[in-house]
Amino acid sequence: MKSKVSVLVLFCAIFSMNAQVKKWTLEECVIYAVENNLTVEQFELDLENAKIDKSDAIGSLLPDLNGNISASSNTGFSINPTNNLPTNETQNNVNGGFGSNLTLFDGLRNIKQLQRAKMNAIANQYRLDDLKDDIRLRVADAYLQVISNKEALNVARAQYAVTEQDMKRNRELVESGVVPRGDLLEIEATAATQEQQIVNNEGLVTISRINLAQLLQITDYENFDVVDEGFEVPPSDILNNSAKSIFAKAMEFRNDIRFSETNVALAEKDLEIAKGAYLPTIGAFFNYGTRYSDNALIPVSGLGPDVPQEFFTPSFKDQLWIFDGISYGAQVNVPIFNGWNTRNSVKRSKINLERTKLQFELDKLTLEATIQQAYVDVTTFGKAYEAAEKTLEAREVAYQYAKDRFDVGLLNAFDFGQSQARLDDARASVIRSKYDYIFRLKILEFYFGLPIQLN
Repeated sequence: MKSKVSVLVLFCAIFSMNAQVKKWTLEECVIYAVENNLTVEQFELDLENAKIDKSDAIGSLLPDLNGNISASSNTGFSINPTNNLPTNETQNNVNGGFGSNLTLFDGLRNIKQLQRAKMNAIANQYRLDDLKDDIRLRVADAYLQVISNKEALNVARAQYAVTEQDMKRNRELVESGVVPRGDLLEIEATAATQEQQIVNNEGLVTISRINLAQLLQITDYENFDVVDEGFEVPPSDILNNSAKSIFAKAMEFRNDIRFSETNVALAEKDLEIAKGAYLPTIGAFFNYGTRYSDNALIPVSGLGPDVPQEFFTPSFKDQLWIFDGISYGAQVNVPIFNGWNTRNSVKRSKINLERTKLQFELDKLTLEATIQQAYVDVTTFGKAYEAAEKTLEAREVAYQYAKDRFDVGLLNAFDFGQSQARLDDARASVIRSKYDYIFRLKILEFYFGLPIQLN
């Protein structure tokens, strides 16, 4: 009986643990978002298509091989295909064979198509990786927002607990006639304001959790939460590098820049392919065929010239080799005039090349401006965080001084409440500025090639 009870208790404990809401770490959120994002899945399909295009380009360099077979029946007057004599009998014919064609030269367009297909696969990989980078930043931002709101909620609850103690003590003092009832009313009003702030913060936590869950494309919002952990500002020497050096480093590995640069190479290859249409095309062919006819007539061999010719009908098997034959050769197609199609295609390719070059320059300017802004943001938000901490220290000293005076009756409840409100604002400001600074710091490190890690 005792063992059964132990098993039951263990089962209940395991069930209770499994029933708890899973709390996600930042790393888990990032991995899940990258693996389950629908846009990522679409880009992965584009990458698979690019790989198929590469296979098509390889296939265009190889000879093709096609087989054919046909059957027909003729009635009335016709020509016997086996001896070219007229006949008025019903004929049943079977024709079959196979052929192969090989492009020997087409202005090197087939080779350049293969080169382009390889470049396009690389470009699609860069585009996919760039999307994943963007998702990582967005997830980190949303995750930090949840943590920031949770920390603000904890501070509000802690402050409310202190106010509850003050309210309880003042209620006793009012009942004993030591302090006026107005002081108690002021503290009760402060407590009500703090309760409202707690409700607001709870709403912000819920909304930020939903936003993060939606970013991860998780619909079970009620059972989604993040690990309850506060983050301190991590040590970083990123500002030891200039914005210019960070930009130079980003140019070496940023997937959006690689994608834009590869698009220029693709446009250059498209121009080469378009110009290849000016050149002749040389191809080779080989065909083998045979036939069968139920009215086939073959002269009997060995008879002299003065002997009347005799014919016989070979069997199906014999006809296959008697009537078989091959053809082979080469052909040249020289473009002379095609309604300016080739010339216009070359012009369009040149325009597209210039467009992609301009886009590449714009992308570089955008990246440089983004890094410059991120560099300024780190400096600005870092100073704002330092100022907020100093303000909080001063507000804590002022609050303690006001509380000491309030406890001995030298400060009224209204002024004490104002001191407490300023302290609450200072604490909230520290939390906001801290996580704003952490995120901006991580953005700048990310552009320098460092992974997103908060601890």
